[in-house]
Amino acid sequence: MRLHDLKPRPGAKHRRKRLGIGESSGHGKTSGRGGKGQSARSGSSIRIGFEGGQMPLIRRIPKHGFNNKRFKISYIPVNLDALNAFDDGAVVDETLLRKAGLANGKTNAKTNGVKILARGTLTKKLTVRVSGFSAAAKTAIEKLGGTVEIGK
Repeated sequence: MRLHDLKPRPGAKHRRKRLGIGESSGHGKTSGRGGKGQSARSGSSIRIGFEGGQMPLIRRIPKHGFNNKRFKISYIPVNLDALNAFDDGAVVDETLLRKAGLANGKTNAKTNGVKILARGTLTKKLTVRVSGFSAAAKTAIEKLGGTVEIGK
């Protein structure tokens, strides 16, 4: 392949729309500008959002209010039945859950650690040390003689 063999891809180049070239061309007379009015005049350009003097939509919409999403506390959920993967009497914390592949997700400003939820049944006595517990999960762990510790 040589430099003179290079061509743009098919469809990459378009012919310029030639305006005012006769009625049968489809771009004659008003040349695609419609009838009369501001946009039909030469040198016309109307800024984005301008509505002819009517109060623009962006200014009509209320802009006050508060959204709490930025301050949301979110946890990586781990269910009780997943904790059966550990040995009886083990101390389970976030790092151990991550090594086992049970708590997947980034730890950053958006996530506040791991929370144990009560889906499934726990069959082993464990010491669980994570960021949060649901009330039902806490009672299920303590019912088997395990302990619950809240901490990062």
